[in-house]
Amino acid sequence: MNRTGNVNEISDEFIWKDNMGLITKELGKSVGSQKIYINLDSVPSEGFSTKYHSHSQQEEFFYIVSGNGILRLNDQEMVVKAGDFLSKPAGKNISHTFYNSGIDPLIILDIGTNEKEDTCYYPDEDIYLHKSNGKNNAFKGDAFLKDWSSDPN
Repeated sequence: MNRTGNVNEISDEFIWKDNMGLITKELGKSVGSQKIYINLDSVPSEGFSTKYHSHSQQEEFFYIVSGNGILRLNDQEMVVKAGDFLSKPAGKNISHTFYNSGIDPLIILDIGTNEKEDTCYYPDEDIYLHKSNGKNNAFKGDAFLKDWSSDPN
């Protein structure tokens, strides 16, 4: 595997696209990164980077390369522009999403830890996505077992 690369020459196997025009280039994976991911996200005008969510184990860092938009962070909205950056420590219930309020693509350098175990919480939908042992399981917040106990442990 190559240990160097060029963002303009990245192989299609490391580029993800959705139907709304979001493009993610998996820069880190393309050169063999394992403990962290490094992605370059291109969010189209009037598009979102992700669903609004938080992580239990995955720490994230974002740097706005170009464009401008709105960062929704713990239900507060703030304008972001090229040069802005933020960190999202894991396990702090810090939910986020970026919205591209501009005309040009909002380009975000997205860096984070790769975790074998992680739970994403999507507060707008009260959905948990639990990643464990190579499987993803999603459930509603009201599906919690209220009367279950691990006793006698």
